[in-house]
Amino acid sequence: MSAMEGDSFTLRTGLPEIQRDDEIEWRFGSSRTRLTRIAVGNITTCNDETFRDRLQLERQTGDLTVTNITNEHTGVYQLSIIIRNKKSTKRFAVTVYAPVPIPVIFSDTSQCALSAERSSRIFLCSVVNVSHVTLSWYKGNSLLSSISVSDLSISLSLPLEVEYQEKNTYSCVVNNPVSTQTRHLDIDQLCQIDCDLCFDSPEAVIRLVVSALISVAAVAAVVLLVNDIRRFGRTQTMKR
Repeated sequence: MSAMEGDSFTLRTGLPEIQRDDEIEWRFGSSRTRLTRIAVGNITTCNDETFRDRLQLERQTGDLTVTNITNEHTGVYQLSIIIRNKKSTKRFAVTVYAPVPIPVIFSDTSQCALSAERSSRIFLCSVVNVSHVTLSWYKGNSLLSSISVSDLSISLSLPLEVEYQEKNTYSCVVNNPVSTQTRHLDIDQLCQIDCDLCFDSPEAVIRLVVSALISVAAVAAVVLLVNDIRRFGRTQTMKR
């Protein structure tokens, strides 16, 4: 069973109803810590700090619910059932996952300045401090590439090369067994932000030259205005 941090999960005995003479017991982990027990119609619950105020036992069926779960509740839960002096055992393997973060897409601005002949550009999709996740690039609904990690909490990045004039829909998806987050690639927006000063097209060069000329003209106008004001001031002083 897979569950997400902060949620709850329920382990079921499969019994329609517990009789007074039946006995139900739940244990957890390799140390087989007793969690809760029903015997002679009475319920007893452990005082283990990991499960404090998190256990709910259904009196009629013996189903166990664990609430407000964390990664500490990952492990094997053992159910023992004694009915008419016959004992049976079930085990449940539960894994608790953290919700995945929203991925971030960015591009390397140095690509533009260093490679004027490139007809494509590389974008990176990244997530940080993740474990047990898969990071993937999709073109529409088609999977292009993916990378997975388990156990360790690390940062992941996955590159995608796209033609400048590409108009297809791309998205980056990060997921684990209990949650999924998606970030769509807006090529026009990212290229506009990152590559306004790139020399990959005549339009970019023209924009740069025009901006420079406007700046020079503005500075020259201010200088001329200041000189005129000074000359006018000196003329007034000489007349006096």
